[in-house]
Amino acid sequence: MGRAYQNRKESMAKTSDAKAKVYSKYGREIYVIAKAGGIDPDGNLALRSMIDRAKKDQVPSHVIEKAIEKAKGGGGEDFATARYEGYGPGSCMVIVDCLTDNPNRTFGDVRICFTKTKSKIGTQGSVSHMFDHSAILVFSGDDEDAALEALMEADVDVSDIESDDGKITVFTPHTEYFKAKQALSDTFEGIDFDVDEIQFVPQNTAPIPEADKEMFEKFLEMLNDLDDVQNIYHNAEI
Repeated sequence: MGRAYQNRKESMAKTSDAKAKVYSKYGREIYVIAKAGGIDPDGNLALRSMIDRAKKDQVPSHVIEKAIEKAKGGGGEDFATARYEGYGPGSCMVIVDCLTDNPNRTFGDVRICFTKTKSKIGTQGSVSHMFDHSAILVFSGDDEDAALEALMEADVDVSDIESDDGKITVFTPHTEYFKAKQALSDTFEGIDFDVDEIQFVPQNTAPIPEADKEMFEKFLEMLNDLDDVQNIYHNAEI
C-alpha cells in the first residue's frame, strides 16, 4: 500500500509566478503532442488526455487553444524530449524530463542546477532502472475487486492496485495507459480521475537527511525555474 508517486502540480514550480510556468509547460507539451499526432483530440488520444489534465490543473482555454493553433500551422519550434538522471542532495535519485529546442543549452542549464547544489548528474540509465515507468489512475470508489476484474477482462497488465480512504489507485506499465483508462471508463459510468498520469515511480524511497533538506528544496526550485523542464521525479521522502 501507499506506493510513492508525485502529483503533477506538486512537481511544478512553487514560485510567485507558478501559474504562468504551469501554463507554459502545458502549452509546450500540448503543442508537441498535437504537432506529432494531429490536432483532433478524438483521433489523438494523447492530446485528449493532456487537454483533460490541463483543464484539471485550471489551465485557461485560451492557452490550450493557442498551443493547438500553433501546431495546426505546422511551423514553429522543433522541440525534442531530453531526459537527465543523477543524484541530488542527500544522495536522492532524480530524473528530469525536458522538452527543448536547444539540447546543448538545456543540458548546460540542468547541469548547473546539479553542480550548484553539490549534486551529481549521471549518464542515461544511471538511476532510471530504480524507477518504474508507470501509468497512474486514481478515482473515487471502494470496489477494488470490480476495478481489477474490469482491467483483467480488458487484458491490462496491472502492476498494483490499492484502495484507501475512498480512493482506488491503479498502477500499470506506461504502455498500458490508454487500455487501462478505457477499461475503467467503460466499467464505471461517469468516472472522474483525480490522477491521470504517466510517471516514473521510485521502487524505494529514502528520507532526506535534515542537513540536506534546504539544499534539496533549492535544487528543486532551480530545476522548476527552467522553462525546458517539464517534470521532476525523485525517490526522496518529503
